[in-house]
Amino acid sequence: MKFVFSESQKSHDPRFFLSSGAQRPNPEVPRRADILRRAALDLGLEEVAPAEAGLAPVAAVHTPEYIHFLRHIHARWQRIEGASEEVIPNIHPDRRGGAYPASAVGQAGYHMADTSCPISAQTFDAALASAHTAFHAAGLVLGGERAAYALCRPPGHHAFADLAGGFCYFNNAGVAAQALRSRHDRVAILDVDLHHGNGTQGLFYRRRDVFTVSIHADPVRFYPFFWGHADERGEGEGLGCNLNLPLPRKTGDDGFMAALEQALARIDAFAPGALVIALGLDAFEGDPFGGLSVTTPGFARMAGGIAQLGLPAVIVQEGGYVCDELGANLASFLGAV
Repeated sequence: MKFVFSESQKSHDPRFFLSSGAQRPNPEVPRRADILRRAALDLGLEEVAPAEAGLAPVAAVHTPEYIHFLRHIHARWQRIEGASEEVIPNIHPDRRGGAYPASAVGQAGYHMADTSCPISAQTFDAALASAHTAFHAAGLVLGGERAAYALCRPPGHHAFADLAGGFCYFNNAGVAAQALRSRHDRVAILDVDLHHGNGTQGLFYRRRDVFTVSIHADPVRFYPFFWGHADERGEGEGLGCNLNLPLPRKTGDDGFMAALEQALARIDAFAPGALVIALGLDAFEGDPFGGLSVTTPGFARMAGGIAQLGLPAVIVQEGGYVCDELGANLASFLGAV
């Protein structure tokens, strides 16, 4: 198997984020990429760099208004007297269908769902490289590879068409799925991250050509709180093409696999031509976020179950934060695909 990685993704190095009102070190750090890359190399995967693809891959799933914002907001922010070094919103609208503010402060609130996605001078280029990584991996699969791993960082599954959030800026899984649609009438996205893939759900919620499934910690008391509940099934043409499987906190391997069986049965019924796996390793029992209790061997069980679908697959890295077993968890999953 080949894996795609761009060193330029590491230029994004956020200083902190706010959690329960407190300023804390941001866990989405460049070291994550180093650990995951080393694990992929040790597993014998062949590393390739993504080709430069411009804005077209992200423009396929994000609005031009949002792309323009991400590209220019840091420079604009620095012109504000006394502004923070990184762009962090301090106001959010209670609705998003009305006027669009001209102010950099207003636009930051409009386009940033929370305070965990700070924007520095390097963020746009790193996020675009991350999206190119997913796009290139999709190209490998379209070119005949059975599977390809996109080592994307920053991650993407909390990013909506015009909204950053949860460490995410461009929706890498969405970019990969849209690329696969160039050849396949139907594509499925299976998100196994600890947190619900709310941005991915939002991108495709009214579409019937991309089936979105997410297995995650129950958001009734867990981020992202407002999305990821079992009654969210899609809207319009997309009704019935979204499946959420929220799990109780600390669910382990057996409970996760039971949910995965439901997910795989529904994906099989959708009959997709290809699959995107949004791979979050933060479901691990020792991950700093501590929401679920999947073991290192559990990731191999997970991958083995998914492999039974027999679909060409793009594996897109989402969460999974620095802990002693992070690399081993990736190796466990990729070794069983």
